[in-house]
Amino acid sequence: MSNYKQIAPATYLLPQENEMKVPGLIIATNKLLQAMDIEEPLQQVRNVACLPGIVGYSIAMPDMHWGYGFPIGGVAAMDAASGVISPGGVGYDINCGVRLALAPIKFKDLKASIRDMLIHRIFSLVPSGIGKGHSQKSLTEKEFQKLLLKGAKWSVEQGYGFARDLDHIESNGMIEGADLSAVSALAKDRGKDQLGTIGSGNHFVEIGEIEKIFLPKTAEAWGVEEGQTYILIHSGSRGFGHQICQDTLDEFIKLGFAENLPDRQLVAAPIQSQHGQKYFSAMAAAANFAFNNRQQILHLVRTAFEKILHIPPEKIELLYDVCHNIAKFETHLFNGEKKRLCVHRKGATRAFGPNAEELSPLFRKTGQPVLVPGDMGRASHLMAGLGNPLTWSTSCHGAGRAQSRVKSLKAWKGKNVFEYMASQGVTVLSSSGRTVAEEMPDAYKDVDDVVEAVEQAGLASMVARLKPGLVIKG
Repeated sequence: MSNYKQIAPATYLLPQENEMKVPGLIIATNKLLQAMDIEEPLQQVRNVACLPGIVGYSIAMPDMHWGYGFPIGGVAAMDAASGVISPGGVGYDINCGVRLALAPIKFKDLKASIRDMLIHRIFSLVPSGIGKGHSQKSLTEKEFQKLLLKGAKWSVEQGYGFARDLDHIESNGMIEGADLSAVSALAKDRGKDQLGTIGSGNHFVEIGEIEKIFLPKTAEAWGVEEGQTYILIHSGSRGFGHQICQDTLDEFIKLGFAENLPDRQLVAAPIQSQHGQKYFSAMAAAANFAFNNRQQILHLVRTAFEKILHIPPEKIELLYDVCHNIAKFETHLFNGEKKRLCVHRKGATRAFGPNAEELSPLFRKTGQPVLVPGDMGRASHLMAGLGNPLTWSTSCHGAGRAQSRVKSLKAWKGKNVFEYMASQGVTVLSSSGRTVAEEMPDAYKDVDDVVEAVEQAGLASMVARLKPGLVIKG
């Protein structure tokens, strides 16, 4: 058993040992630690602590579970000059992330027939499922080049949204350094028709009600009201990002970068090397693709609201969009000095606090919105970042799985998952009943427990609890 010890509220230290270059840091309550299968993800925390150039701690969030190389819910900051960059520290779905928008109507005022029309209209407009793309839309090489350089601004210029949306997206919807020449032809081919699509697995479009407000002043500043209808979108870079990750892993392993590491899935190249720079350029390209993807999905949802509810698209305000699979260059205080770091967040969300320079003026006053999707039956949460230096201003990214997809499938075998969800007051549409069975609420930790740990540890503050009502799954 691991010999972690509590050092602060919801904060545990995993001692530095053997080849670890830094200690581990676990954000969780005792309740969560007792409930989860912790040994495998903690071993991954130890493994990440062995990477060259890591500073501070190898960190795991309360939604942690076993992942590829890094645990999901893992955070690691590398010295930008002497450290490494690891595709396993970002994940296959580069810039998988979430965006939250608000509609000017009470959810309870939507009649059952209107709800049904709305969710079916969105389902018809937004492709979902494995490999699904738009049959009528395919990116050219020229369009790829423009969107990778401009990020979400490209979609806005094409009519998918409004200029003000960009102030409500992490990094204004664009990671600098993207380079199409760092991307394989196969990656481009896989992504060419997938802008504006959900994908499969845990990705979704969800519509529901702002159920409870915890911080009235922050909620008011953000335009969040109790009873209001919200739209939550969870998707990433689709096949484009997946192929970039696979191409890089294959190349790094072939080049011998996995040697002397405790797990070859951690394979990493020096940040300043040719290969490290190439991966960052390709990763930034995938990140910008994902920002455009979520921008176009929101446009399609706005279109459905206009058609069914006669709400003009400009009346549906984007609150925020966050990455939770990314490596970003940021400057943080370390040992009393400003230091440029490459912060890997794999299933973890940036949580800058008030006065952070990168944030737009509204969020500089409040801290950035932190979006924490839970499961499709219970709840999700909206939080405000506190900029905690212990975790490099990082918070959790969701509820985190409590059981594997295989176990969830077995548990729901022979049962009508759609009828069950309807009995819980949630209408679910999906191209795959199997996906829904894998994503049932009991497959996840209780998100209320997860955000309680985040708040106790001082990473972010709860602003509002969100209750799902309509869900589209891949």
